[in-house]
This record gives sequence, structure tokens and C-alpha cells, in this order.
Amino acid sequence: MNKAMIHSKAPLRLGLAGGGTDVSPYSDTYGGAILNATVSMYAYAVIEPLTGGETNNYVNGGDMQSPDYGKIILNSIDREELCQTGLTHFIEYDGNLDLIKAVYNRIVKDFVKKPLSFKLSTYVDAPAGSGLGTSSTLVVAVIGAFAEWLKLPLGEYDIAHLAYEIERIDLNMAGGKQDQYSATFGGFNFMEFYDDDKVIVNPLRIKKEYINELQFNIILYYIGTSRLSSSIIEAQVENVINKDEKSIEAMHKLKEQAVMMKEALLKGKLDDIGEILNFGWKYKKRMAGCISNPVIDEIYETALKNGATGGKITGAGGGGFMMFYCPGNARYGVIKSLQKFGGEFRRYQFTDLGLETWRI
Repeated sequence: MNKAMIHSKAPLRLGLAGGGTDVSPYSDTYGGAILNATVSMYAYAVIEPLTGGETNNYVNGGDMQSPDYGKIILNSIDREELCQTGLTHFIEYDGNLDLIKAVYNRIVKDFVKKPLSFKLSTYVDAPAGSGLGTSSTLVVAVIGAFAEWLKLPLGEYDIAHLAYEIERIDLNMAGGKQDQYSATFGGFNFMEFYDDDKVIVNPLRIKKEYINELQFNIILYYIGTSRLSSSIIEAQVENVINKDEKSIEAMHKLKEQAVMMKEALLKGKLDDIGEILNFGWKYKKRMAGCISNPVIDEIYETALKNGATGGKITGAGGGGFMMFYCPGNARYGVIKSLQKFGGEFRRYQFTDLGLETWRI
């Protein structure tokens, strides 16, 4: 049987400035702004349609019935989780691969109106809870694979918004809006967030030499502890609802930081990047009490004492990846000084492209 294989990949991201201002209700009330950039770590999805001869109108390139036809097989390779069920319009949520199940449920409900038989395999280059937007990027990649397979009429904003709705509404997961849009669009983007789920993505035309210098100067360090970002974000949301002045003022400052970062990157004021990151880190820690901890603080101070001029946690906080800006040749001294903490340095490149899909 000559069976079609539908592939997709979407890039993870580094949040450079403004993190947290994309989360409701802050973004609804005050408007949010974030600057992020995608990197060469990805979420992958592969769909293998399970053909039922002439009964499945969505399969191309198969003239024999698959022995697995009538099944839905979901396989998360990196998490070593497997789910298998019969044909159904809706797969129940039970804590096992719920993100992937939720994408399937919406695709059937909103588009095809009938169950599908297929095997879906996924893989993500970074651990869940690492602060690089892994969950949202995976959702985008899976939507992209279904859109390629079924030829769904979805543009970039459509895919990103659907991914947002699946996570935040269908699964009621706490979080913001930036990750879905960065994974879909790719590249360096200045994003604005408003009420009624309005998002504006502004791609930035940054000179290649500036990007090369930024890539050389920013080191990415995994501190070896994942965290549940939803609990941190829930604390942040509570602070806004309760009108905690300290937390809200911190978010205002982070929104200013996004504008400062945009100007520095566009104008090549690269010497300012570390100070802008440091400015944001001081205010980010004021958004919620669990964003930092003594270990994170010690790692940060060690990096600054050995040549870094600024840095931050890459996601909501509490663990995962940290990034440090190390101008000149400072990266080598910083890397050496952090080795005692037992973390992992990760090589990466900034990428231009967002979601990509193809079929073989």
C-alpha cells in the first residue's frame, strides 16, 4: 500500500521582552505587548491516515484497507505516552495526551463532522514546562498536520487563534496568547494584545548582522527543573483581578520593556540588550511570588558577576530555561561559572519560518 504521510513542524520561541502582558485579564484591560523570536527547536507531528478502501474520502494514495482502519492511535514519542481508541466524534479527556485529543475533537466538530481513522505521532525538542512554549507549539503543529491532510482553509491567524481556543477554552488551561502566534508566524515579532482576543503580529525586519550578534551573545541554559506554568500564571491573574498595584505596575513596566527591546533590535543598539533584559527581570519577579526562587536567583547573580549584563527566565518562571546576554566574549566565562549548578547549555539558531507542513 502506498500510504500518504502528512508532516508538520512548528518552532519553539524565546520571549525576549514583555512576557506575561499577553495574559487576560491584563491584556483585556490595559493592552499587552511582547517581543519574541523563534528558535531551531521544534514540535513535530506526523499523520498516517488509516485507509478503509473507498470509505475514507480524506486519504490519498492508498488502494488497500489498513489492518488498523477504524482506530485512532495517538503516540507521543518523547513523552512515551500512547492512546488508542475506536472511531469516535469525541475522545474523552483523562489527563493522557489531552492536548492532542482536543485538537482532534475541534477538527471533527468544526470542519469534517465525521470521525477519522489515523495514527498521529508527535515529538517535541524540549521538555514540557521548559519555558519555550512547548504545549502551544505542539498544538499548532498538530493543527497544521490536520490542515494539510484535510486541506482546511486556515490562514496563520486562524490557526493561532484556534490553538489558543483549544488550550484556554476547551481545556481551560491557564496561559497567554503569544506562544500560539509565535509558533505559527515564526521569526522576530512584536505582538500586541487587546480585549476580545484581538492580536496583531508585527514582523520585525532586523538586519542579519544584528541577529548574528544576538545569537552569539545570548546563551540558553536549562536549569533542569520543569514547572507547571499554569499555577504561576494563575497567581499572576489573581493579582490583576485583585488589583494588586505592585503586580500591575510591574506588567506596565514589562510592556514598556517590549517597546525598548524593539527599538534596540531595529536600530542595532545591541549594547543595551542586557540592560533591557535586566530591567525586565526585576519587574517580572514582582508579578507573582513563585516566578523566582533562591536557586534561580543564585544562578542569575553568578552569571552577572562573570560577564553577563542581563537575563531572564524564558517562560512563566519557576524553572526551565534561563537566557543570559553576554557581550563580547563574555559567554565563555559565564558558561564556565554556571557549570557548577549542573544545568545544560543548549545550542540554537534563530529561525525565520513558523509552521511548515508537507506530505510524502
